[in-house]
Amino acid sequence: MERYFDEELAGLKNDILRMGGLVENAIIDSVDGLKRLSIPAAEKVIVMDKAIDEFELKIDETCLDLLALRQPVALDLRFITMAMKISTDLERMADLAVDIAQRVLELAGQPLLKPLEDIPALTELSQQMIRDVLDAFVKEDVALAKSVILRDTEADALRDAVQSELINEYISKNTSTIPRAVPLLLIARHLERICDHATNIAEDIIYMVEAKVVKHHSEKLRDEH
Repeated sequence: MERYFDEELAGLKNDILRMGGLVENAIIDSVDGLKRLSIPAAEKVIVMDKAIDEFELKIDETCLDLLALRQPVALDLRFITMAMKISTDLERMADLAVDIAQRVLELAGQPLLKPLEDIPALTELSQQMIRDVLDAFVKEDVALAKSVILRDTEADALRDAVQSELINEYISKNTSTIPRAVPLLLIARHLERICDHATNIAEDIIYMVEAKVVKHHSEKLRDEH
């Protein structure tokens, strides 16, 4: 029985990783659509969201079955409950990728307001945070989870740089740029929120492994660092 339970937990972990891979691809494709102002790329992200939603439902159902049938305790209990929370954060990341794709549809057919600089950097940061946090989840690596949390301030800074430039250099000087500037402002915000969700997962991993609550207390991690 114990061996079968271990296999079920391994399957759950694999589903989280597969869902995370789909989410990462959705983010990549949404920003690729922005770079090329590609309607097909944006629509691909929107269609992909259904598969990610189905993964969330499957993971939740698996977790509830394990809680009811296996009555796990200690680390196994924390693992299963955190898996449910992690799938929720991943699903919300996918929703944000859809939001980016919808902004791309708004911009399609007109030239980009400016060359993209901070937005691709923010995209790359979000991808790396997702990869690292999923790796931390699989390996139960608290140090790696903490490093993800500490990178959240970098995401905030990149979002602020995008907002400052668009508002001060474009919108305030020429209101006709608003229809092309606002979608870029929202995309930067969506990407920063994706990083926030990666941070949430990292906090859940620390709780899962150490039963230590760090949510809302990330400044303590910076002091430790």
